[in-house]
Amino acid sequence: MLKVKLIRSKCGNKPKQVATLDALGLRKIRQEKTFEDRPEIRGMIEKVKHLVEVTEQ
Repeated sequence: MLKVKLIRSKCGNKPKQVATLDALGLRKIRQEKTFEDRPEIRGMIEKVKHLVEVTEQ
């Protein structure tokens, strides 16, 4: 399981990065979501790694 936390604002980023955050369900700063560790989720996190914090559970 992966816990993903939005730590930086999505304002001012590229539209694809904002769309990726929306697809992950991260809308507000300090909001956390838990995901299964799958390649699709890892790829999405890689695109916005400068905006999120990831911890493995």
